[in-house]
Amino acid sequence: MMTLAIGLLIPLLGTMLGAAFVFFMKDEMSTRVQKSLLGFASGVMVAASVWSLLIPAIEMGESQGCWAVIPAALGFLLGIGFLLILDELTPHLHLDASTPEGPRSKLSRTAMLALAVTIHNLPEGMAVGVVFAGAEQGASGITLASAVAVSLGIAIQNIPEGAIISMPMRAEGNSRWRSFYIGSLSGAVEPLGGLAVVLLASLLTPVLPYMLAFAAGAMFYVVIEELIPEASTGQHSNLSTIGFAIGFVLMMVLDVVMG
Repeated sequence: MMTLAIGLLIPLLGTMLGAAFVFFMKDEMSTRVQKSLLGFASGVMVAASVWSLLIPAIEMGESQGCWAVIPAALGFLLGIGFLLILDELTPHLHLDASTPEGPRSKLSRTAMLALAVTIHNLPEGMAVGVVFAGAEQGASGITLASAVAVSLGIAIQNIPEGAIISMPMRAEGNSRWRSFYIGSLSGAVEPLGGLAVVLLASLLTPVLPYMLAFAAGAMFYVVIEELIPEASTGQHSNLSTIGFAIGFVLMMVLDVVMG
C-alpha cells in the first residue's frame, strides 16, 4: 500500500518541482527551451504508452491467439474518444493560444489555461494507476519495478511541464506564489485519477487489458492534439524532434531496465 501511495504521488512531485522554477527564473521561458521540453514530454508519453501499456495489454490476451489484440485495439480507441469528448465539453485555453476551445464560458484566462493542463494530466495519472493495478494483480508483462519506472518517467516529464505551466502564468501577471500554486494544482489530478483507476481495476479485473490500452489512447490523444502541434509550429521545431528522441529513449530504457 505504501509503495502504491508513493508511486501515485511521485508524478505530482515532478509537477511541483517544475512549477517551482517560477521562483528562480526571472524572464519568460525561451522558445528554444519550451520546444525542447514539449518534445521531451511527447517522447516519454509515447514510449510509456507502447512499452508499459499497449504491449502488456496484448500480452495479457496471448491465450486468445490472433484475437489478443482486440482488447488493446478497443481500449485504445475508447481512450482517444474519451479525451476527444472531454476536450469538446470542457472550456479551456492552450498555451500561446488566444481563442478558447470547448463551450463558451465566463472563466478567466488563467482558469482556462489550468483546465487545459488538467485535461492533459488526467491520462498520465490513469497510466500510472493502471500499471500499478496490473502489478498488484500479477498481470503478464507488468511488474512492480516496471510500474515504478512508469511513475518515474511521468514524473521526469512533469518537471518541464510544471515549468511550462507556471512560467506563462507568471507572464500573465500572476504572482510567483499564485503561479506556483496553479502549476502544482494542475498535477493534482494525476494521483486522484490514478487512485480511481486502481480501485476500478481491483473490482473489474477482466477489463484490465482494456484499461491499459484506454490509458495509452488517452495519452496518444494529448500528444497528437496538443504537444506535437505546439512543439512543431514556428521556429526551432528541430529542437522538439531532438527532445522527443531523448524522452522516448529515456522512457524505453527505464521500462526495459526496471521491468
